Amino acid sequence: MPKAIVIGAGIAGIASAIRLTLKGYQVDVFEANSKPGGKLGELRMNGFRFDTGPSLFTMPQYVDELFTLAGKNPKDYFDYIKLKEVCRYFYEDGLRLNAKSDIDSFAQEIEAKTISTAAEVNRFLKKSETIYDVTHQVFLERTLHKLKSYLHWDTLKSVFRFLQIDAFRSQSKANKHFFKDERIAQLFNRYATYNGSDPYQAPATLNVIPHFEYHFGAFLPKNGMYGIVTALVKLAEELGVKFHFNQKVEEILYTEGAQPKILGIKIYDQTYKAEIVVSNLDIWFTYKNLLKNIDPPKKLLSQERSSSALIFYWGMDGNYSDLGLHNIFFAKDYHAEFNSIWKEKTISDDPTVYINISAKHLRNESPNDSENWFVMINVPSNDGQNWDVLIQEARIQIIKKVSRILNRNIEKDIICEQILDPRSIESKTGSYQGSLYGNSSNSQFAAFLRHPNFSSKIKGLYFGGGSVHPGGGIPLALLSAKIIDDNMPN
Repeated sequence: MPKAIVIGAGIAGIASAIRLTLKGYQVDVFEANSKPGGKLGELRMNGFRFDTGPSLFTMPQYVDELFTLAGKNPKDYFDYIKLKEVCRYFYEDGLRLNAKSDIDSFAQEIEAKTISTAAEVNRFLKKSETIYDVTHQVFLERTLHKLKSYLHWDTLKSVFRFLQIDAFRSQSKANKHFFKDERIAQLFNRYATYNGSDPYQAPATLNVIPHFEYHFGAFLPKNGMYGIVTALVKLAEELGVKFHFNQKVEEILYTEGAQPKILGIKIYDQTYKAEIVVSNLDIWFTYKNLLKNIDPPKKLLSQERSSSALIFYWGMDGNYSDLGLHNIFFAKDYHAEFNSIWKEKTISDDPTVYINISAKHLRNESPNDSENWFVMINVPSNDGQNWDVLIQEARIQIIKKVSRILNRNIEKDIICEQILDPRSIESKTGSYQGSLYGNSSNSQFAAFLRHPNFSSKIKGLYFGGGSVHPGGGIPLALLSAKIIDDNMPN
């Protein structure tokens, strides 16, 4: 039986292991940490459970597909609920919006509370759908780095419709055109942050993202986001995949000569042979640390990194009826916030605050009469900033902002706390500079500038995860595994 090795047990690594096994490979996964999941991890403290990374689940069909490919019923391993409410939005001027998953209800609420209309919302979401129709098969589900991808009829149709993806103006400029009320433009500008980008620079093509939430829906796994990991690991192990934890790969081995090919990997001077290696490690570290005597693609690795995050995990005493599962407390000056992140490389004095409370639906995630708060703000990637000072200042501003808008002193309710910042994101997940999504998408050419899912220099070497094509986030990481599968010889 041919052997394959996956480096990293993040979501793309686990998915790749499953797909490789179904292709007939004997698969071993080597993970530097003690648990699988990568950025999609979990934390337990003082009776509270937190998902440490992604907290929004969309496009569940990409998870279900892995069970179906294995001939299993997804519901036997993994189940989720469709949310009736996508997010609650809070503004400094007192405006509050509850974004229902029902588009008409959400549009009517916007019309009732702002100067924007339901027609504006529907027109915007129709444009979002058009961008998805043009891009998803070409830009998301196939490699952009092989000629065969461009020989499909649907690809040619997408090329002819290229102008419809709105790539030549910024997301902010487009949304200002769509909505009379700048607060609603701000609401849809925030979707740039879903892949670590700046809506004032990133192309309006990113307006495809709301289509994922409002057409396909937003979901919550019944065992929390980490339930995705445990379900997929269970499937992988049943198929014969072997996981090796606390095993940090030191080198990817390959033959010398005109046409190098994979030999395996090295850990602590021990060699593990394989015909296929998939690296789920950040592409920057894959080249810098694991590929000896291979010149890294300088243009690809020197691109602007995506933003990072500062996350406070707070066990909170009491219940907050004003809050739902997903909550956004907007900055008063959104443009200034992004200037702080992208131009000044620091944290805004008035950051937009995201609070996720999974205990709103999953009561066993926190003790009685308490809530588990995942509190996040967008921050720049690590470039040597004084994070200890920045974290202390940001904590003060977050507490002031949320307390002011809710008219309740939240600081007195904090029972316990842990913090994740760009430095610890890098050390715990192997994400260079703590950037969550590899490169930013602040260019209309960003999709083409991501590293391909295969090596053009070493036969049998592939790359998955959020730092390569098609990008970051659970759906796209899973698609990276699918693209590897589709481009691997049978």
